[in-house]
Parts: sequence; C-alpha cells; structure tokens
Amino acid sequence: MTGYHSSWTVPEEHRADPAYVEAGAAIALGQAVYDRRTALGIDQASLAERAGLSLHDIECIEGGGVSPSLPLLRALATALDATSDIFVDAEDTRVSFIPHAA
Repeated sequence: MTGYHSSWTVPEEHRADPAYVEAGAAIALGQAVYDRRTALGIDQASLAERAGLSLHDIECIEGGGVSPSLPLLRALATALDATSDIFVDAEDTRVSFIPHAA
C-alpha cells in the first residue's frame, strides 16, 4: 500500500530556531494533504466540506501556513479516507496519509 507523504529536513544552521522547525512541519503537512487530495481526485472545496473546515483553511494548510495539531490531523485523515502518520524530531518532520484498505 502506497502512502502520500512529504518530508522536511531542517538545515543544520537552523536547528536551534523553533520557528524554522515549525515552518517545516507546516510545509510537510501542506504537501501531504495536497498529494492525498489530488490522488483522490477531489478539489479543495470538497475536502473542506468533508473535514468540516473552510475553503480558506484548506488553502492555508496546503500552502504551508498551518502547523499540524492532533485535532487537525484527525479531521484531515478522516476527510482524506486515510490514516495520518507524523514523525517529528529536531532535524526532520515527515507527514503521511496512508489510504485505508478498500
């Protein structure tokens, strides 16, 4: 089973900067959401409706402007018919949406 994921590795010179690490997590989330949404063949408005979010929210998420939170990951995973998986450490953030088995 193939997952839809994105990864962000923090360059060494920015590892002490929490804002840079947070931005990387937001970028990884946005790319993973975009990848899974397009694989499903749905538009942003449909995803927004499925997730109980606004179209503006989805645009911000996919644009890398929203940091992942547990409630947001749950809502997105449900709306994307997938399981969310996130890995975070000081140097790397990976976000995946793994499709549910048919």
